[in-house]
Amino acid sequence: MPHPQPFDPGPILAGLPHLPGVYRYLGEAGAVLYVGKARDLKRRVSSYFQKTDQSPRIRLMLSRLRAIEVTVTRSESEALLLESNLIKALAPRYNIVFRDDKSYPYLVLSGHAFPRLAYQRGGITEGSQRFGPYPHALAVRDSIQTLQKVFRLRTCEDSVYTHRSRPCLLYQIQRCTAPCVGLITAADYARDVADAALFLSGRDDDLVSRLQAQMQAAATALQFEYAARLRDQLLALNQLREKQFVESRSQQDADILAVAMAGGLACVYLLMVRGGRSLGGRAFFPGHVEGAEPPGVLDAFVAQHYASQPAPSILILEYPCESADWLGEAAGHSVKVLTRVNGERRVWLQTARQNATLALAAREGQQAGQEARLAALNAALDGGASGMIARIECFDVSHTQGEAAVVSCVVYDHGAMQNAQYRRFNVTPASGGDDYAALREALLRRYGLQEGAIEAEVDRATARPDLLLIDGGRGQVNVAQAVLDELGLGDVRVLGVAKGEARKPGLEQLIWPDEAEPLRLPPDHPGLHLIQQIRDEAHRFAITGHRARRAKARVSSSLQEIPGVGAKRRQRLLQTFGGLRGVQSAGIEEIAQVEGISQTLAEQIYGALHGCP
Repeated sequence: MPHPQPFDPGPILAGLPHLPGVYRYLGEAGAVLYVGKARDLKRRVSSYFQKTDQSPRIRLMLSRLRAIEVTVTRSESEALLLESNLIKALAPRYNIVFRDDKSYPYLVLSGHAFPRLAYQRGGITEGSQRFGPYPHALAVRDSIQTLQKVFRLRTCEDSVYTHRSRPCLLYQIQRCTAPCVGLITAADYARDVADAALFLSGRDDDLVSRLQAQMQAAATALQFEYAARLRDQLLALNQLREKQFVESRSQQDADILAVAMAGGLACVYLLMVRGGRSLGGRAFFPGHVEGAEPPGVLDAFVAQHYASQPAPSILILEYPCESADWLGEAAGHSVKVLTRVNGERRVWLQTARQNATLALAAREGQQAGQEARLAALNAALDGGASGMIARIECFDVSHTQGEAAVVSCVVYDHGAMQNAQYRRFNVTPASGGDDYAALREALLRRYGLQEGAIEAEVDRATARPDLLLIDGGRGQVNVAQAVLDELGLGDVRVLGVAKGEARKPGLEQLIWPDEAEPLRLPPDHPGLHLIQQIRDEAHRFAITGHRARRAKARVSSSLQEIPGVGAKRRQRLLQTFGGLRGVQSAGIEEIAQVEGISQTLAEQIYGALHGCP
């Protein structure tokens, strides 16, 4: 077989412009090898062919290069965003890839007359105040729970708030001042909201000083009950401040980034400081890091992360990064990038480094554990005689007496559950009460041609597992084997996981289609633990989808069955009261106030929802 001719970049380099943009290196058959950005495309791309001290990773990439494509952009920030989007979409072999498509959560004070303390992702609602971002949802919810103890702001949904006739449990345990039933004045509640905003903005010293002055004044005026409340609030506030393990005397916002690498793995740890107070941190584990160095890993994270997330005014990095110089234009404000820091900022960076090292060690342990489980499973099944198992897909059926049946498919590959590849199948009503028919329909849609649909082949190359797990007994296993044989995939091994006696974990029976006796592994067998992990995840994913589908169907059907309530009236009712529960808790007079609902129809709706004649 003749060797391909070496790639000659000369003609392409001669035509490149001195403009910002994105370049793509292509290999055989147009496969994208690498995506990069440049302030000056001609200078940047040419540098790859002028340097003689390239890393082995870059030399290997250039040896496979067959073509170069470029896209000119209007600005550097546009190039940064385009590069990030292309890397996430194409996952080129020689790009370090961070997969994190979730938006970050914020803590919000709504713009209502009596504002609500809430958790939010996405864009800000007009009139509300937003604080954050926080590294993960748990950090926001923990802050809300703690802030309730200090400022006692409402957290309930509007549909609940507007229909309260008496205080809820949060008032009884002193976590809310019950503005829903008028137990606090608008002025006093507004003061509590202002205090919470002051604290969240990092100005808690001002808040503490003011509360101490108010407490002294109340005590002097012999208002001992009010002074005691202020004292309790100060104690709770001080406890909240002590929980923050990173403190600053300034009110600055900063992100601190450090990298740890070992054993072919990399971890970037992001520590968030807002208003001088730590909001916690988060570890990121990129792919395609073979042969990469820590500065390159950090540069890739900065480019991909801040292309879609807001950059704070200060960025503290363990290593200098070229991409960090691009952030000011993309963020819409100046971004100060620091690599040599002292004082409290040095402590922050040390904290991030330590957390990166600990997170990487934990990931290494998890990976080693998963590899041991997978090896034990291969040895237990047939010793690898039929080929090593690496990719496992598991199916489970969930329904309530045939209602809202859902079949889940979860994927285990590369030593971990691959959440992005999970799929749910809402099966047809005819299959709903028949587990065999539901499973057959889902398998056909997953691996073959969907019956009754346009004949378009499913991409079997990405969906084909080494082992197909079925949560069920021999009947389900036989159905799965028949479907695979029908689709020409009979070489894919099928294994049933039947629950043991009294459904007790550890007593599962493993059923092969062509074996009369089931295989039983010891309860402490690592391979059985892996099967249980995948089976339990399939069950969780199926039942979550089933419950959501069932709830949606019941909400719709409850109102659809009422004469005189069409689609528009149904939509108005649900919007006005925030859902079916809100409609059910509303009185006749409240329902009658909805546009298009007469007094007579309101009585009919109320009677239908409450079983009244």
